[in-house]
Amino acid sequence: MSAVLQLLVLVVLAPYLVGLMRQVRALMEGRAGAGIGQPWRDLRKLFRKEPISPDGSSWVFVAAPAVLAATTLVIAAVAPFAATVSPLDGVADLFAVVALLLLGTVALALAGLDTGTAFGGMGASREITVAALAEPTILLAGFALSARVGSTNLAAIVERGNHSPGDLLSPATLLAAVALAVVVIAEAGRLPVDNPSTHLELTMIHEAMVLEYSGRDLALVEFASALRLTVLLGLWVNLFVPWGIATSEAPLALLGGAAVFVVKVAVVGAVLAAGEVFMAKLRLFRVPELLAGSFLFGVLAVSSSFFLA
Repeated sequence: MSAVLQLLVLVVLAPYLVGLMRQVRALMEGRAGAGIGQPWRDLRKLFRKEPISPDGSSWVFVAAPAVLAATTLVIAAVAPFAATVSPLDGVADLFAVVALLLLGTVALALAGLDTGTAFGGMGASREITVAALAEPTILLAGFALSARVGSTNLAAIVERGNHSPGDLLSPATLLAAVALAVVVIAEAGRLPVDNPSTHLELTMIHEAMVLEYSGRDLALVEFASALRLTVLLGLWVNLFVPWGIATSEAPLALLGGAAVFVVKVAVVGAVLAAGEVFMAKLRLFRVPELLAGSFLFGVLAVSSSFFLA
């Protein structure tokens, strides 16, 4: 029941989260904004349109949106978002989650290459570069948190943080929080790593890979991207601010955990959007330096978890 509930919550919340972040930016920039429901209206419009594939593309281009959406939906179902008790908790392993994230990234990168366009290849190469630096950092941050638990199971890590709040103020946890925050921004394609609201040829990463998509395929890509952002923010929130998550499958506990999760993700998303107003996109060759810094924080977090335990 908890897996179904949090999957429904994430599916409904994801486009609204994107709309909330856009609305926050609009208000801070002195614009009216389109409202937090605009992404859902855009998806409804796109799902009604016929997809068109570019000449010369193969099944890889057609299958990539489904793979990206499916991998993210699996994470949304098994990871501890609304509750730490679920029949699927055993699947919510750190290695499995990172592998699913990377599978979606690779599928979209291959689709960008499959189009044979200059923009698609450029975006794919940049995306793989970011992933090659970001994915190891996720593992390192997870290792730092799992050292005190003795398990890489995400539910066990979140439950330990919920029952032992003092562990969340340890040097290892704080270093891991910084490292994972940078990686979440990079994986979600947010400023200063990428700008989701522009199509400038020399700066785009994610948008370069999806320029050839249209109709239902584009809707699936946009939905999967919004869900991926929600999943990444949700993982960060529950790993480092786990309070309020349900620890039983009682209906009231599950509903309370889901409500608290929605509030926490909305607050973090709004803070991230507000911070983006004061940020400029980094030059492309500076992005690896930023991610290398997050990797260093991950190494320090792992070291601290063993030497300062």
